[in-house]
Amino acid sequence: MIARIGHAVAPPVLRIALALPFFRSGFTRWDGFLSISAGTQFLFKEQFKLHILGGEYPFPAPDITAFIVAIAEIALPLLLLAGLATRFTATALLIMTGVIQLTFPDGWANFHLYWASIALAIMALGAGPMSLDCLIAKLWHRADSTLS
Repeated sequence: MIARIGHAVAPPVLRIALALPFFRSGFTRWDGFLSISAGTQFLFKEQFKLHILGGEYPFPAPDITAFIVAIAEIALPLLLLAGLATRFTATALLIMTGVIQLTFPDGWANFHLYWASIALAIMALGAGPMSLDCLIAKLWHRADSTLS
């Protein structure tokens, strides 16, 4: 019984836990509808650097990168909260976490390890029964069985 409760409750809790930090960050990126804040543009052009093999490298096309990140930090958490394309979304957030780790190498123990662990758990468990993924699968299965 404990396992059944865990299988029902863990996926939405994991989805919320991973969505929140990205969603909060996403809100700081905008000055209005499709208008990236000057602070975000400055960060991607001047402050954020990728730390790779002992060197620091600027982000490629920082304006475009900032825009893509700003959209991803809003859209991916919304998909995750809804439980839609959940495994794909968790994979995308895991990749973002990896890039964030390269940008802030000291953040591993405080944030990035937890985000990566949650993303991997979601990738393994899926969206769970309280999700649009589950509803779509049930409707798909029902439609498929009525056609047979």
